[in-house]
Amino acid sequence: MAKKFTLEEFLDLLKKYNVEEIEGVKIEGDLEIEFEGSAIDLSAIAPLYSMLSEFGNFLYHANMALGYLQRLSAALGIPTPFVAQPTAPAPTAPAPEAAPLEEIRIPQEITKAKFELYKEEYPGKIEEVVLGATKADGGSREYTLTLGGQKSLAFYTFDAPQPHLPAIAIDVFDRRPMLAKAVRMHYEDVVDDPAEWAKKCVKKFGADLVTLHLISTDPLLDDTPASEAVKVLEDVLQAVKCPIIVGGSGNKEKDPEVLEKAAEVAEGERIMLASATLDMDWERIANAAKKYGHVVLSWTQMDINNQKTLNRYLLKRVEVPRNSIVMDPTTAALGYGLDYAFTNMERIRISGLKGDTDLNFPISSGTTNAWGAREAWMIDSPIEEDTPWGPRELRGPIWEIITGLTLSLAGVDLFMMMHPIAVAVLKEVFNTLGGKVSGAVADPGEWMFMEV
Repeated sequence: MAKKFTLEEFLDLLKKYNVEEIEGVKIEGDLEIEFEGSAIDLSAIAPLYSMLSEFGNFLYHANMALGYLQRLSAALGIPTPFVAQPTAPAPTAPAPEAAPLEEIRIPQEITKAKFELYKEEYPGKIEEVVLGATKADGGSREYTLTLGGQKSLAFYTFDAPQPHLPAIAIDVFDRRPMLAKAVRMHYEDVVDDPAEWAKKCVKKFGADLVTLHLISTDPLLDDTPASEAVKVLEDVLQAVKCPIIVGGSGNKEKDPEVLEKAAEVAEGERIMLASATLDMDWERIANAAKKYGHVVLSWTQMDINNQKTLNRYLLKRVEVPRNSIVMDPTTAALGYGLDYAFTNMERIRISGLKGDTDLNFPISSGTTNAWGAREAWMIDSPIEEDTPWGPRELRGPIWEIITGLTLSLAGVDLFMMMHPIAVAVLKEVFNTLGGKVSGAVADPGEWMFMEV
């Protein structure tokens, strides 16, 4: 039961026990003030306000003292003279009853929704360029390859059919080159015989065509005369009956002469001359392609404006037919600027589809540049405490695959590659995305418009 005290008794009690502070004490009561007379002197009330304020401060400290006293009493085992009445806990609301199990609705199927695909119709079309010439065309190739012809972005077969899948060429050299071990092991038996090398690329590794690099013509290497070097081209033309691409050594002074001679000896075969560039005698190379009925590769260094300029020169100044130009905007490998190469090629392709007649040509990629990346051929990372890179026998082909696959989505029509596994993987991907593999996965209608 609660014990009641007057204020005077309460103060006497605190003094008796020498209490300095109390806590947890609630003081209740009525304060009555009587005034005599009809008039109230407000100045007399002011001291009362001051007293009440002081009393409030006292109660605050008294409350703290009481708490201290209670804790001390509990520690010493002495009964506490003042016990605060515990506050009754607030009643809690009863928990709602769980719904009976039979009333819980369990979904029996996923709500169906149909994916609506936006279709883009472009006003332009990529030029079709034929590589190779059969006997009916005056050549000796067993088949030809057609690049380009698209009216939509790469593999957007739901926008418009992709008339021709990307083609893959494998590189062959007229002298033993420096190759990564993971590549060299596949060509070690033919590396000194370009004709046999070309045969292996086509018959064993499934190359659609062969790129012959006449690097021996480089003045810093063998400086082979152009007339001598093109004999290797004649041998390769005899060894394989696929379309051929021929390139020089990259020497700006020597290449125009080499490619001009190559065009002459391959007359009628519709080979591709790689390449005409702005910093060499592009006009000489373009005239040779026009004279002997070949295709010219227009090569620039990742600059869409330079690509437009060179294409205009070929079209306007030399009057190369539109069906005889392929572009190479330069390939930067994975980790070495692949994003720049991809965006540049994609801009070129979209511009061509939108009707830019200076850029609506097939695109070629020197995907073998992937092997210039140290991650493709080094045994391990040169950085101390770096994470392991994994076996280069797998890492190298993957580097080439990712580089090629990424650029295929940007619109590349022709890939120049090296590793046979990389070639096989990209061929499988192209056939699948292009609808050449049987099954639902190859049919865009089965997976693009499926109900989920």
